[in-house]
Amino acid sequence: MDNKRKVILITDGDEYAKRAIECVAKEYGGRCISSSKGNPSVLSGPEVVKLIKRAKNDPVFVMFDDSGFIGEGAGERSLKYVANHPDVEVLGIIAVASKTRQAEWTRVDVCIDKFGELTPYGVDKFGVPEMDVGRLTGDTVYCLDELVVPVIVGIGDIGKMAKRDHYSQGAPITKKAVEIILERSGYHASKDEGNTDS
Repeated sequence: MDNKRKVILITDGDEYAKRAIECVAKEYGGRCISSSKGNPSVLSGPEVVKLIKRAKNDPVFVMFDDSGFIGEGAGERSLKYVANHPDVEVLGIIAVASKTRQAEWTRVDVCIDKFGELTPYGVDKFGVPEMDVGRLTGDTVYCLDELVVPVIVGIGDIGKMAKRDHYSQGAPITKKAVEIILERSGYHASKDEGNTDS
């Protein structure tokens, strides 16, 4: 039996992101590790894994933030540790765009713009599509290309985008990113297979 915890990683950790993720996690019956919030992240990889294992339900949502640190910062070190941990299965990553002074970028499988539309182009922090296909600039995305995960979804600044993703509106853009991850990772399908009670 697969006892790995099913986890969604988010490359942002400010208060707006926390509120948006808490809102969406509740809707999907999952848990947000609220103490992973931080700008920058303060929890180490082993500390995050302990909290994931204690979470009551899957999927578990975890935030990581480098706060503009160039190169591999604390948030990315934690993220890599968690993503590669044998007791964790990463369903997908929400890669969050930001305005970094020295551009760090990652490949993404798909992005969602500020109107909630899917686009093959990267988006900026306002959720506006950019020129590059399949590429997003952010400050905690340096290591994502090294990870083997089912899907990476790019979005603008989580919980913001001119209030279009605000938690008071149900964080619809973040919610759509989570829907794509759950669908493409096969999580919904495997959950339904387990529910065979008539």
